[in-house]
Amino acid sequence: MYDVIIVGARVAGSATAMLLARAGLRVLVTDRAAFPSDTLSTHQVQLPGGARLRRWGLLDAVVASGAPPARQVSFDAGPVILRGRYPDFEGVDAVYSPRRTVLDALLLEAARAAGAEVRERFAVKELVAEDGRVTGIRGREKGGPVVAEAARLVVGADGKHSMVARTVGAAAHHELPPRTMGCYTYWEGLPLQGGEIYGRERRAVGAWPTNDGLTMTYVAWPVGEFAAFRADVEGNFLRTLDLAGDLGQRARAGRRAERFRASPDLPNRFRRPYGPGWALVGDAGLVMDPVTGQGIGDALRDAELLAAAVAAGLGGRQPLAEALAGYERDRDRAALPMYRFTTELGALGPAGPEQRVLFAALAGRPAEVDRFLGVLTGAVPLDGYFAPKNLLRLLGVRGMAAVMLGRIRAQTPAHTPAHQAGAVGRSEPQPDTIPGGSA
Repeated sequence: MYDVIIVGARVAGSATAMLLARAGLRVLVTDRAAFPSDTLSTHQVQLPGGARLRRWGLLDAVVASGAPPARQVSFDAGPVILRGRYPDFEGVDAVYSPRRTVLDALLLEAARAAGAEVRERFAVKELVAEDGRVTGIRGREKGGPVVAEAARLVVGADGKHSMVARTVGAAAHHELPPRTMGCYTYWEGLPLQGGEIYGRERRAVGAWPTNDGLTMTYVAWPVGEFAAFRADVEGNFLRTLDLAGDLGQRARAGRRAERFRASPDLPNRFRRPYGPGWALVGDAGLVMDPVTGQGIGDALRDAELLAAAVAAGLGGRQPLAEALAGYERDRDRAALPMYRFTTELGALGPAGPEQRVLFAALAGRPAEVDRFLGVLTGAVPLDGYFAPKNLLRLLGVRGMAAVMLGRIRAQTPAHTPAHQAGAVGRSEPQPDTIPGGSA
């Protein structure tokens, strides 16, 4: 009998397993993949995620893997380009973008070193339940017999299409249809001075340094345009980079190192993350559009919140259901502001009057640019930054008047964007990878 069985051994699952094992619990973590193993990803470990890795003693290993720090960033949303540095957050002042072959394997090894039992190439076929309570799993290693394992708690860390969540019927809330489709690839010989973010009408672009001297470039289109994008992947990708300053030119001067990876399957939802004998973490419990690159950081945060709740509940310091209810409250409180911000950005609309006034006010004020970059990475609270008192400080009376006028206009039917009215295109399910040929 295990204290906890975790289904899924990527960022959320391995981090949860590591923290629970460090707390002295008997933990089994399983995954159908063998590691190192790749998966679709934004790559970015935002400042709060980096701070957690640092606290856990793992950030040095990320750095040693060859994932370069991006301390500087260029944010180009149109007429104003904001260039600055990330603020220090608990001793971390850079965004890291490790390959998932690196990060996931590193976290899984940390879980194993902490004492968790790890089973790779193990497919969980079903949950075991008694009297309405989940009591374990049934599954098999590749080529092996079906086995059953029991636990006081089963945690689903098995992604946005979680079998655990589906089996227990975890209720969804704040759910929105996919906003964007995303596609990324890697380049040799594409120089960067930190990270680069570009916002254009109906398009978004990011470029970040990653392992092995490569640069990862990411483009987002409205999800309803996925079929058009797919009709000419390479051409559409490069034409989108051409909208981002000289990024397209720099990419063409380098060499594409790997195939394109793309998906329109980018949902936005919270799920209730606990019930009798089960809990959810990572994308299984909370997933949002990757346009703001929050997924890895969210997974690390929620792993920490869940591990603390489980350790308290199974350790007798608090009833488990009460502790897990606290986990849900803390997760939702922490995630909702960025979730709303992200799903709004995912509409890929043009910069409105508010944004143009704000960006103009920030230009030429390095300390304020750095603070705004802290908002984008989750280190500076969104609600406080966009509170009227802070906006008045940044914009002055005239700027605030322009913002308020823009808000009033946005609420009138003639000015209501289609995405605010709920007119978001849907697409049929598509494969998560588009072959791009050998580089």
